[in-house]
Amino acid sequence: MESADRRRTPARAGRSNRERTEGTRRALLDAARALFVARGYADTSTPDVVAAAGVTRGALYHHFADKRELFRHVLEAEAEAVREAILAAAPAGLPARAALLRGAEAYLDSMTVPGRTRLLLIDAPAVLGAEQALAIDEANAGSALQEGLAEALGDANVDIAALARLLSAGFDRAALEIDAGADARRTRNAMLWLLAKTLA
Repeated sequence: MESADRRRTPARAGRSNRERTEGTRRALLDAARALFVARGYADTSTPDVVAAAGVTRGALYHHFADKRELFRHVLEAEAEAVREAILAAAPAGLPARAALLRGAEAYLDSMTVPGRTRLLLIDAPAVLGAEQALAIDEANAGSALQEGLAEALGDANVDIAALARLLSAGFDRAALEIDAGADARRTRNAMLWLLAKTLA
């Protein structure tokens, strides 16, 4: 019996170590997100992040090579959350047109999470460059939009990828307008009208 207990102890310890590791990583990402939103990327230092997370500087560099990589992981988590919101709003089996319209509303709703518009649409291209920021978008909300357009438009004589990029830029501008204080209802309605006309 004692031998069996000893054999199980390392497994329990291993799970505990993994949980602690994931907890540290989550604390760093949460602290970094809050600071990047409150202060901006340039005015947030790695000592600020580790102090807010309650971990050591060594722990930060165990998980992330530098502040830029930490920022990229924060952005990827935000972009993934947006994609998940879109997919949740447009479940499988929904007609393609309805799925696109619901997904569009979900995108605009999701972008009202405090700090998200700044992170994804302002700071991301400034810090990572336009190409990397676009790649993060295209792997998330952008891909959901392109897939939906392809299904809804079928054999339409249009470059779906180009159309998705143009519509995505429109949705991003709408999110920026709403974040800056524009009338959210009117802005949302205008974007949904544009999308509906595209699908007509």
